[in-house]
Amino acid sequence: METTLRGVGVSHGVAIGEVRHMGTAVLEPPAKQIPAEDAEREQGRARQAVEAVAADLIARGNLAGGEAQAVLEAQAMMAQDPELMADVDRRIAVGSTAERAVYDAFASYRALLAGAGEYLAGRVADLDDVRNRIVARLLGVPMPGVPDSDEPYVLIARDLAPADTALLDPTLVLGFVTEEGGPTSHSAILARALGVPAVVALPGAGELAEGTVIAVDGSTGEIFVEPSAEKRAQLEAAAAERKASLSASTGPGATSDGHKVPLLANVGGPADVPAAVEAGAEGVGLFRTEFLFLDDSKQAPSEEKQVEAYRQVLEAFPEGRVVVRVLDAGADKPLEFLTPADEPNPALGVRGLRTLLDHPDVLRTQLTALAKAAEGLPVYLEVMAPMVADRIDAKAFADACRAAGLKAKFGAMVEIPSAALRARSILQEVEFLSLGTNDLAQYTFAADRQVGAVSRLQDPWQPALLDLVAVSAEAAKAEGKSCGVCGEAASDPLLACVLTGLGVTSLSMGAASIPYVRATLAKYTLAQCERAAAAARATDTADEARTAAQAVLSGE
Repeated sequence: METTLRGVGVSHGVAIGEVRHMGTAVLEPPAKQIPAEDAEREQGRARQAVEAVAADLIARGNLAGGEAQAVLEAQAMMAQDPELMADVDRRIAVGSTAERAVYDAFASYRALLAGAGEYLAGRVADLDDVRNRIVARLLGVPMPGVPDSDEPYVLIARDLAPADTALLDPTLVLGFVTEEGGPTSHSAILARALGVPAVVALPGAGELAEGTVIAVDGSTGEIFVEPSAEKRAQLEAAAAERKASLSASTGPGATSDGHKVPLLANVGGPADVPAAVEAGAEGVGLFRTEFLFLDDSKQAPSEEKQVEAYRQVLEAFPEGRVVVRVLDAGADKPLEFLTPADEPNPALGVRGLRTLLDHPDVLRTQLTALAKAAEGLPVYLEVMAPMVADRIDAKAFADACRAAGLKAKFGAMVEIPSAALRARSILQEVEFLSLGTNDLAQYTFAADRQVGAVSRLQDPWQPALLDLVAVSAEAAKAEGKSCGVCGEAASDPLLACVLTGLGVTSLSMGAASIPYVRATLAKYTLAQCERAAAAARATDTADEARTAAQAVLSGE
């Protein structure tokens, strides 16, 4: 009998197929004592297993490229964390086996972070995955992971670690559903990059029986269990109509009455550029530069290496706009040579621009490299700082850009509520704003973006978040400057219309989302988008905001 479940849709498209569950997690190793003379051997086994897992994660990242590479390299650094390894050694020294020491050390680390309210506590899937891979290697059992299957299927998991999501085969994995996660989790971002329909934060997903046929609508978040022939036909027809609409929509982003809304791509490095160009991106709205720095956590990449990587991206968009975010280190992206090791809460500590201002040589080298990379190219280079809190931050960044001889527009990311509320003040120092809605939601609602239990507060449709977007856009308009959105909110076609109605001047997203947003924007006038935005802001919940906007745009 057909039943309907609802989670959070995070990647567009419809998938219909049989359920296959993620491989069983590694069992807890037995707690048995070893003789003192075996301690050194066990410590060696632990170190070898850690290094092997880290190397495997880096290799997977190199194979996947782009955003996935940065995520997996960060996970490899987590595996090699010196404090964790010191704890493992201590546990072995008092009699634990290598596998039990790893298991207990990770459990202790996880509990410690959760108790301290640290940002990394939200990286549960990442942390557990690293532990499971190390323990599996030590026990000599198969790695937990994506099931083997010759037939296409829909993957069900409690959560998906980046190492699994990054290398999903779209020809076999029709879509995936998870119990945990949120709309801005690593897995959600990578699912959009892959173009795989996905739904997260679905309670009870693990109870779906192996082999059950389900239909996954990654746009609405609906899961239809044992869908009827009529429902299948309806979903397939809707998917075909959507595909035809995408094919018919080409060219620059604009509303039906010609109001231009440039559609840009979020990229993590040169590997992401081909997909962005193929999708018709009008430029890059967020070039994450962390991928270069994650190659070696102990030192910053040379100026020459940075110039080479930046130029590859800049050359791909002649006459286009490329917005580069300088290094955003700290919190979930710690770097040994930059990030303080003893912060009680890195998400609220020295991260982003604060880190760079503490290490002006690293910022100077990056800005100089960007200046050299842009020399002689007909590209519109814009450079922005992450985690700007106020005018003092904005001025410090603009001064650093000028001192490095950078001939580009300087901008500030709005990720902290204070920056939105005082946007007009910040715009006295910089030339544009870019809203990072993922972090802005996190800091507005005190809701970690990786924790499924608070996913409703991470929903970019939250009226309070829309209010902050509106305040920022209004400030930019008053100053005659631009205000874009580069967070995951821009990848939702309906929300893209609302953002346009709020006064946002450009939208940047994963390449796979660009055709959906372009086609949807082209259906409505600017006035309709403005009415939808007003209706959404007049509500009290994310669901009400979404429903109100949809009602306006559908003419109800």
